[in-house]
Amino acid sequence: MKNILVTGGAGFIGSNFINHILKNRSDIFIVNLDKLTYAGNLNNLKDVENHQNYFFVKGDIVNDELVNYLFQKYEITHVINFAAESHVDRSILGSEVFFRTNVLGTNVLLENAKRFGVEKFVQISTDEVYGSLGPVGEFEETTPLQPNSPYAASKAAADMMALAFYHTYHVPVVITRCSNNYGLYQFPEKLIPLMIINAMNNKKLPVYGDGLNVRDWIYVIDHNKAVEMVLEKGKVGEVYNIGASTEKPNIEIVKLILKQLGKSDKLIEYVKDRPGHDRRYAINSSKIKNELAWQPQYSFESAIKNTINWYLENENWWKEIISGDYQNYYKLQYSSRSN
Repeated sequence: MKNILVTGGAGFIGSNFINHILKNRSDIFIVNLDKLTYAGNLNNLKDVENHQNYFFVKGDIVNDELVNYLFQKYEITHVINFAAESHVDRSILGSEVFFRTNVLGTNVLLENAKRFGVEKFVQISTDEVYGSLGPVGEFEETTPLQPNSPYAASKAAADMMALAFYHTYHVPVVITRCSNNYGLYQFPEKLIPLMIINAMNNKKLPVYGDGLNVRDWIYVIDHNKAVEMVLEKGKVGEVYNIGASTEKPNIEIVKLILKQLGKSDKLIEYVKDRPGHDRRYAINSSKIKNELAWQPQYSFESAIKNTINWYLENENWWKEIISGDYQNYYKLQYSSRSN
């Protein structure tokens, strides 16, 4: 058995990962440590909450005493660190919590991984640490880091901390940097779920600037299969980019959602661009494809339809979130969620 501490496992990507693993693997025991901030939702894990290979702990990764206890009690052999404050707009409004969770929290996890001699520590990062691209080119693992938002800077700092623990203490760290995810259980402040929900309710669909900021999109299930592959086969001390080579400008995504839902383009509302908005991201994921034999399985066309249909069929899920995070939701909804 692998005894894995999964942090942030009640969030969008983490909960999809746990659901995937527990439905497909019997050789993994998961301890899910999540603070249950606004973006954490245990309803994402209803199907596995009573699974014999799963245990949930509410807590903060910055709490060294708690993390130490969990490592000892559950004899943790592996760590996958999904836990992060991840929303760029929120980091612009206030950066301190991003530093605390993303940098100090990662440091606490690394110290315990060193102390207890884990077999592998997978640090889940983002392509945003690379900064912004021009009209051509792709991010590679060797691209210099040039983060342009407080969120991206905090993730870059966490990456550097993780690699320092590998080089200094030989902690078996592997870093993944993924492009923009979409799919089931994504919090409604992000671009795709926000546009789906607003369109369903005939509300304005706010788009930053000219709407031509480009992102490289990947279905969350493909991302998590890549993380599983890195867990099993990833070489320690390495960075693996994960992307599906699906570049699309934000406005194209918005219009596609409107078309799928049979709504008018008149719902689109162009709003003032946000500070430091990166123009384009594109991931070169040839390394993970060549070295670990990973390939994305879902086309954008099929996966975006699955995603739209899921939000249509799960109104109770997102309505509960909106009511619980009412002020923040309506404060932020007049920005396009491009990250």
